Amino acid sequence: MNTPRLLPPDQQSFVLASASPRRRDICASIGLIPDQIIAPDIDETARPREMPRAYALRMAVEKAAVIRRHNTDSFILAADTVVACGRRILPKAESEAEQRACLALLEGRAHRVWGGICLITPDGHQMTRLAESRVQMRRLGADERAAYLASKEGLGKAGGYAIQGLAAGFIHHLSGSWSNIVGLDAYLVHNLLRAAHFHYDG
Repeated sequence: MNTPRLLPPDQQSFVLASASPRRRDICASIGLIPDQIIAPDIDETARPREMPRAYALRMAVEKAAVIRRHNTDSFILAADTVVACGRRILPKAESEAEQRACLALLEGRAHRVWGGICLITPDGHQMTRLAESRVQMRRLGADERAAYLASKEGLGKAGGYAIQGLAAGFIHHLSGSWSNIVGLDAYLVHNLLRAAHFHYDG
């Protein structure tokens, strides 16, 4: 069965400002196929005392803006995912040590995943949304922790874990959007695009 295409108005082009295969797959699940996929190159350093939700939204806006500079006739969609423990913004774990430190903070407690979303239309109008998901990760056994670190699934992921993989077995409870935790809130994106007059083919 073919998924109907979700298309921009007036045959305009659509650019996904992200190289994330997870965001691409979430877009595809609602029929959204980009004409181009362009990874934005920006400074992702958080500002002093910047709150996680503000950081997630700022990153999405800045990612969209940098791609817009050379694609002024397209719809640009950008997103950012932030895992936060209280006011603390957890890094995208780039090493086993970073991943281990993230898991130590997250195990046995609740945390939030913020998803900033920004759509810039061809006429320059900027539309934003912010997703919030709450996640409860149980405490891990030593063998579970070692196995997860050995899998390297959490490397490069915000907070050092990927809910769509082995870590699904560690999540005791979540509220809010599952797809937001993966990388993009499908519901908010769909409604944002419909507000921008995207339509299904046929």
